[in-house]
Amino acid sequence: MSSSGGIQIPSRLPLLLTHEGVLLPGSTTRFSVDSARNMQLVKSRLLKGTSLKSTMIGVIPNTKDPEHDSDELPSLHSIGTAGLAVQVVGSNWPKPHYTLLITGLCRFRVSHLLRERPFPVAMVEQLDRLEQYTEGGQLDGELGELSQRFYQAAVQLVGMLDMSVPVVAKLRRLLDSLPRETLPDVLASMIRTSNLEKLQVLDAVDLEERFKKTLPMLTRQIEGLKLLQKTRKLRPDDDKRVLAMRKGGVFPGRQFSLEEDAEDEDGDDMAMLERKVKEAGMPEPALRVCLKELKRLKKMPQSMPEYALTRNYLELMVELPWSKSTTDCLDIRAARVLLDNDHYALEKLKRRVLEYLAVRQLKSALKGPILCFVGPPGVGKTSVGRSIARTLGREFHRIALGGVCDQSDIRGHRRTYVGSMPGRIINGLKMVGVNNPVFLLDEVDKLGKSLQGDPAAALLEVLDPEQNHSFTDHYLNVAFDLSQVLFIATANTTATIPPALLDRMEVLQVPGYTQEEKVEIAHRHLIPHQLEQHGLTPQQLQIPQDTTQEIISKYTREAGVRSLERKIGAICRAVAVKVAEGHKLSRTDSSSEPGADQEQEGKAEDSDMTAPPEMPIVIDQVALKDILGPQIFEMEVSERLTLPGVAIGLAWTPLGGEIMFVEASRMEGEGQLTLTGQLGDVMKESAHLAITWLRSNAKTYQLTNIAGCADPLEGNDIHLHFPAGAVTKDGPSAGVTIVTCLASLFSGRLVRSDVAMTGEITLRGLVLPVGGIKDKVLAAHRAGLKRIILPKRNEKDLEEIPSHIRAELDFVTASTLDEVLNAAFDGGFPAATVTHSQIASKL
Repeated sequence: MSSSGGIQIPSRLPLLLTHEGVLLPGSTTRFSVDSARNMQLVKSRLLKGTSLKSTMIGVIPNTKDPEHDSDELPSLHSIGTAGLAVQVVGSNWPKPHYTLLITGLCRFRVSHLLRERPFPVAMVEQLDRLEQYTEGGQLDGELGELSQRFYQAAVQLVGMLDMSVPVVAKLRRLLDSLPRETLPDVLASMIRTSNLEKLQVLDAVDLEERFKKTLPMLTRQIEGLKLLQKTRKLRPDDDKRVLAMRKGGVFPGRQFSLEEDAEDEDGDDMAMLERKVKEAGMPEPALRVCLKELKRLKKMPQSMPEYALTRNYLELMVELPWSKSTTDCLDIRAARVLLDNDHYALEKLKRRVLEYLAVRQLKSALKGPILCFVGPPGVGKTSVGRSIARTLGREFHRIALGGVCDQSDIRGHRRTYVGSMPGRIINGLKMVGVNNPVFLLDEVDKLGKSLQGDPAAALLEVLDPEQNHSFTDHYLNVAFDLSQVLFIATANTTATIPPALLDRMEVLQVPGYTQEEKVEIAHRHLIPHQLEQHGLTPQQLQIPQDTTQEIISKYTREAGVRSLERKIGAICRAVAVKVAEGHKLSRTDSSSEPGADQEQEGKAEDSDMTAPPEMPIVIDQVALKDILGPQIFEMEVSERLTLPGVAIGLAWTPLGGEIMFVEASRMEGEGQLTLTGQLGDVMKESAHLAITWLRSNAKTYQLTNIAGCADPLEGNDIHLHFPAGAVTKDGPSAGVTIVTCLASLFSGRLVRSDVAMTGEITLRGLVLPVGGIKDKVLAAHRAGLKRIILPKRNEKDLEEIPSHIRAELDFVTASTLDEVLNAAFDGGFPAATVTHSQIASKL
């Protein structure tokens, strides 16, 4: 292709049809290729070719919208640009396409089309001559004067930019070294121009006409920069943004490439990111990792998938609060007032928070405690966590752990995985923006386990004060200090928490509320909140304390106050309907015409039914029954103890304490024992223990079967049932209840109707301690029972029960089953006349 006169392009050129830009000679531009013809051109010509000729193509601008699915070739523009494809990058996202980096060489005119498929090929006529211009070449006459004006305008434009920017300094040097004939195409490709204006420059084959079309564009750019400098004082960083030469040009072997231009423009973001990394206050290991990743990022092309991953990683590292923290409010008196205003009762939790504040006053460098609030639903565990954060003046973040079964939710994913992200701990720190927030790990007892790992095991490092100062998230892969975070976990029971995890937490039991506490909570918090939620005021609705007690005792039976709040909400909705109807009727009455008086009098009887209610509406027992319906829970204790063989036990559940009836019946048979009621293995063993102990002491306690034989099981079958049958039950605390129930059955005597009991038994008749005493006692108090039989060794647990409840109940502590039976029956049991020494000798 070479000749003595210069460089010539081939007479046959494959054509690339572009719709997103115009390629000018001397410039380098990126084009996205996704149409069928263009994709075939890239595959057949550019990817398989190895010579310079094979990478030379003709670029024809397509001014119409592309029709990828059209089989017909669109009309071709008559003039195009021959160019070299210097880079080809393929991608499959969001759909298959290629990105081409093409350098423009010269103009050509399409003579005629040779073929259309698989890609267009045309005979072309070269318009520009690519002579090897020498530096300092001059143009004569009017064209020389025009080129000089253009050169001066270009120098003025570049002089208005920041010369400290490398790309601007390089452009200034190129202005002196480039031939004047190439300046219109180069500058037109750099300044802000529309595709239509660039198309006009491309069509300007005559050099003089080209100067005349490009010079106004250059002048407009200069005037725009002048106006921008007048309206605001530019900073050096802003000068870089004003730089309009986003699509810089190259002339083979002599001009700068677009890749270098893009690197210089991207350098601003890199410098800003590097400054943020150094100002983030990271520890030395994390800073070294970030600087190493930043160095890799600078050398990495933006088209690489790893570029975005590394960039996201660095931005996350910058956003983490390595050294940002809030100042704790250490005023203990103010904290006590705030906690008392937010929550009624819960004295143990409040005392623990005040203790933490007091120690923080004496020692500033104190690690955050790991607290675990264990209690039934609705007692305020989560809301106490929010109050603690507000009391300390810290940020609050809640992490719901219920159902989490992947350890990556805690520790994060490694960055080698697609879609990797940090764990919930690191993500929570990013959201709150400080390194000493209050983290609430909600429902820690409901963590799952799967093939993806055990999240409870991942929490061991998070909740260990001796380890969490260097917690390592898999995504970060550097240590982060969690020692200043105040972790609060909540759970309904400790039975499902792994022992290793439970050992790392300070467990604070949050038992259910008493009836008096519920009344106070309702009038202090629940009723005002529900009035506000339903748009009512105390002048429109009043709920007396007697009504509140009625709701608590007859419409709810729970340890917390959620059902109570829902019942209050139902009352508010019913009253809201009355109030809204009253407003509507009042508006109707006020808008009636004077001539309609007789008609209104004629409807007096109907208006009585819709008359506006008198304010305030006071909810009494009648209104309560109309709104909530008949009472749900009735005091059925005395009714169910009308026959021998029934006793009342006390059970603990994750929802709080409950009373439990144990029923026994006997009939003629072969001495079999039948147990029903969804019982667990421990409770079944307690039943066998009870029947064995009673058989061995049948003569002492005068127990007989139906026929009067001393062995209660001889010729009899015994059936024990634990309502409700659909609820699974297990645990050792029903032992004394089963013994009392069977003793009542065998002796034919009724158990006292106001007695409830709990305790584990042994084969020798001893009563062992059990747990959940406060919840069980509160359940008995809610049911209206008056005497409670407890193991002797549980006497210390009575201190947790409010004094006014202890005063209303009669507690009997027992160390043997003899004492249990004497307290459970009126007048004692027949064994009351037998001395303890006689019982011991028999045992």
